[in-house]
Amino acid sequence: MRKKIVAGNWKMNKTADEGLALVSEVTNMINAEVTGDVIAVLCPPALYLTTYKSYLTSNKLALGAQNCHEKAAGAYTGEISAAMLKSVGVQYVILGHSERRQYFEESNAQLAEKVNSALENGLTPIFCCGESQDLRENGDYVGFVKDQLTDSLFHLSAEQMANIVIAYEPIWAIGTGLTASAGQAQDMHYELRQHLASQYGDEVAQETSILYGGSCNAQNAEEIFAQSDVDGGLIGGASLKSRDFVTIVKARQ
Repeated sequence: MRKKIVAGNWKMNKTADEGLALVSEVTNMINAEVTGDVIAVLCPPALYLTTYKSYLTSNKLALGAQNCHEKAAGAYTGEISAAMLKSVGVQYVILGHSERRQYFEESNAQLAEKVNSALENGLTPIFCCGESQDLRENGDYVGFVKDQLTDSLFHLSAEQMANIVIAYEPIWAIGTGLTASAGQAQDMHYELRQHLASQYGDEVAQETSILYGGSCNAQNAEEIFAQSDVDGGLIGGASLKSRDFVTIVKARQ
């Protein structure tokens, strides 16, 4: 059985008090309203992780980080290691988000190192992949996204791969006014699952959770999550509104 996961990526949003109010609202709603086996992963800014851990007291909720450094320790001012995250109760870590790739020029090779570090410290990576609008319209976008998986994940053993969650982000559908249809989401998720099968076999491919991360919201979540290869969502803006986020979580249960 693939895990059903809805992860909320807060990005660089919310002051400490605002975040505390949000996490309190979300956890109370989920504990009261979610009856299925979906896992809600909350990924606030790193400096709030220790404070919010005490709110995630049920098996419906998990704590996630938005990034980690690839090295175990050292003179990397401002960075946070996977071991540090694990030591404060973090369970998941987002790696390779499109914004990290774009603004911080993270490469597939660097992300392979980050994946290794996360796994070595018992974290579950939520590995992001996806294509730009230009590539979608003019290039081999399927091949491009498959290469992101090949370069950053295919050095792993089948046993290690079982601890990876993939998040497909159609960058062209995020903040552009364009919208990916549920069918387009399903098509790419299917392609990624087949690519996993080519490397690891059908069993691993069918057990790997693949999340959709392209402007999923309270209005379209149910249709997107109804697709056979979509196992949940990586939610950005909608995760900053408690009712919207919980509605999305309930759509996946």
